[in-house]
Amino acid sequence: MANEKILEELRSKLGDSQEENAAFLKKETERFIKEGNAEGIEAAGILILENMPDSQKAEIERLTTIDGKNLDEVYKEIAALIREKKFVEAKPIAEKLYKKIITDYQNTDKARFVSLRNPFEDNFYQLKFKPEQTLNRTPFDFSEYITAYAFLLLETGSPLDALPVLEKAIEYNPVDCGPYFEMAEAYKLLKNKRQVIETTKKTLEIASSPVAIARCYANIGYTLVDMGEFDDAVCFYTASVMYAPDPMIPLEMQNIANRTNKPIRHPEREKVIETMKKYGIEYGVNTDVLSVCAQLAVHYLGEKDIPNALQALKMTYNLTRDEKIKEMILKYDPNAERLVPDQKPVSENGKPNITQTVNEDK
Repeated sequence: MANEKILEELRSKLGDSQEENAAFLKKETERFIKEGNAEGIEAAGILILENMPDSQKAEIERLTTIDGKNLDEVYKEIAALIREKKFVEAKPIAEKLYKKIITDYQNTDKARFVSLRNPFEDNFYQLKFKPEQTLNRTPFDFSEYITAYAFLLLETGSPLDALPVLEKAIEYNPVDCGPYFEMAEAYKLLKNKRQVIETTKKTLEIASSPVAIARCYANIGYTLVDMGEFDDAVCFYTASVMYAPDPMIPLEMQNIANRTNKPIRHPEREKVIETMKKYGIEYGVNTDVLSVCAQLAVHYLGEKDIPNALQALKMTYNLTRDEKIKEMILKYDPNAERLVPDQKPVSENGKPNITQTVNEDK
């Protein structure tokens, strides 16, 4: 439900000219997107639809619905089936949604559709990819929708088919770790260890949370176990828990101990960093990610936009554990007792949480 206060405020500024109203609402929508204000985006969308001629309304309805259902409602139905582990039932619905997206939201040489979800992703995307095309921001999270379909392909035994689907998900949001993680899972199932490592390297370039970074390291640890590189695997598993605790990592370590028939010796930090460099990986967060987080914090503080500033500050703190940043957070939000939330084994939308990384029994 759209925020009634925002709806009322926007509606009060509308006039008699359809063209002027459309231009005003477009500008407000862009502002809400930059602010990451989902309620504002929804309210502006409602008014844009109200302001359109009937022919345009019909086209919008065609683009945003399947069999009379809003695309978001269709995705919620898929997510509910995934939560219930009804993968076979969910798969044809997800396939229909996928085909709808790639058919009706195609990129061109001059413009592309993107599903950037917040100011960080928007700014990071601009910095990393420097797009020259016009960016059309989609009204839905197509990257998430498509990744869910790929997940279902994996769960129903089609990892090879999942790969081009995940490439499409990445097209809509190249700074979303989700499709990259599912791609690594596909390569695990295909026993393509080299591609697991290469995909994980790409994921580390965009990972913006300790849990995401930890899963990257754990994924490489998993692959190294399969390659028989047990000592190196221990280093990567150790790096993983250095970034974020995961109850599965001790089980992974025990698996190594069982297979080598000797106790695990936990390496020192210097050994971990040295081992990671062998694989072309620097320990820690990507500097571009950290730079965008910090720049957003400074920008929003200058604009006196405290909610968005706090979001950026918390991202920066989670990645650095800098006590000075923590002090700034507590200055603006004294109740911020926990800056890193507990991780759940399954996310609310039914997809695997990024903390999950489990070796198959050998």
